[in-house]
Amino acid sequence: MGMVSEFKKFAMKGNVVDMAVGIVIGAAFGKIVSSFVNDILMPPIGMMIGGVDFSQLSYTLKEAVGETAAVTINYGNFIQTALDFIIIAFAIFMVVKGMNRMKKKEEEKPAAPPKPTNEEVLLAEIRDLLQK
Repeated sequence: MGMVSEFKKFAMKGNVVDMAVGIVIGAAFGKIVSSFVNDILMPPIGMMIGGVDFSQLSYTLKEAVGETAAVTINYGNFIQTALDFIIIAFAIFMVVKGMNRMKKKEEEKPAAPPKPTNEEVLLAEIRDLLQK
């Protein structure tokens, strides 16, 4: 029973829950970016290059023989995956940059003036009495 309660304590820490939410959202974001690159970005780029479908770009190392499939290097898929990575990396960079900017603004707020010491308070009282 001790191990179960220890795991529950670990799993319910804020950092673990936040990390799990981040992973789920990141996976969904990755799918969105993949769809954006494959379905929206690459077709016009392929059309501008001359009707090229990037997912079909490959270099054949060995032709198909009978029931044996051809051995190919699918560099078109690599190009699409690289674009996915660049877009995701840029989006993460922008999020981190925004968070750093917000954190910097919090740090720039001036600190409250320090509370006067007892000695300063007494000296101020004496000064005020002498001015009367």
